[in-house]
Amino acid sequence: MSVVRVKNLTKRFGDFAAVDCISFSVERGEIFGFLGPNGAGKSTTIKMLCGILAPTEGGGSVSGYDIETEQERIKSIIGYMSQRFSLYEDLSVSENLEFFGSIYGLEGNKLRERMDVSMEMAEIGERRNWLVKSLPAGIKQRLALGGAILHDPPILFLDEPTSGVDPISRRNFWDLIYTFAGEGKTIFVTTHYMDEAEHCDRIALIIAGKIMMLDSPQALKESLAYDVYSLRVENFIETFDAVSRLEFIREAAIFGSDIHILCEKNFPLRREMAAHLKKLKVKKYRIERIQATLEDVFVTSARRMDA
Repeated sequence: MSVVRVKNLTKRFGDFAAVDCISFSVERGEIFGFLGPNGAGKSTTIKMLCGILAPTEGGGSVSGYDIETEQERIKSIIGYMSQRFSLYEDLSVSENLEFFGSIYGLEGNKLRERMDVSMEMAEIGERRNWLVKSLPAGIKQRLALGGAILHDPPILFLDEPTSGVDPISRRNFWDLIYTFAGEGKTIFVTTHYMDEAEHCDRIALIIAGKIMMLDSPQALKESLAYDVYSLRVENFIETFDAVSRLEFIREAAIFGSDIHILCEKNFPLRREMAAHLKKLKVKKYRIERIQATLEDVFVTSARRMDA
């Protein structure tokens, strides 16, 4: 059953289309990801779905409530974690949670019970009276999520929730997302991290306000119309400049110290590349065929859009 439905959703700011006629749906209990660079339209889409921004054209619904006419109903059933931590730095942990709880109409024993749940999840320990500004970034992140789930909403909108935190905190945060999804909650998360997108049930690749592709991470990688090879060589920057201009290479990109090369399927790339590397006087190298990554899919889609 679709919990989120969007059809031809558009948001313009003057002549600029931040979100450009997108359509998709999100199923109950699904971890649905929006993957794209900064400025792609991810946050704008979430704000329209949460009733914060009104669409210019098109429309949608969240749990059956219209995003244009029933914003207050939507806000009562969702948890929203903004791109920047939505906490008051000069208030304590308890004061922040009490404030968020009052917004959601929680009080008395129910509020205290939900505050305890949030603080346990955030691993606050004995720091409930600490000012938020004194907390480590990873705990701030978890506390912000705790504020978003105080009222136990069935749908969570998480806008780049792990931006600016260390890799361990990111991994721990995703453990929480899995826990919530296991409880039947629907998770809509935006990210520009390829490894995070791999954790989603489905992802929409969005560039310049348009959805380029939408499917499971594995299906997107399998849909790439090219064979992918990894080339490892010592002077990889110089080699990249040379091989990326070869006519039989459709795409080339640097991945760490490797070069990912895309060519037509069944093309004899090892043989042809060996001949060109010999001309370049490159003797030590390793080339192997690999499975496409989401970054390969992303780069190919971005180049196709620019063409």
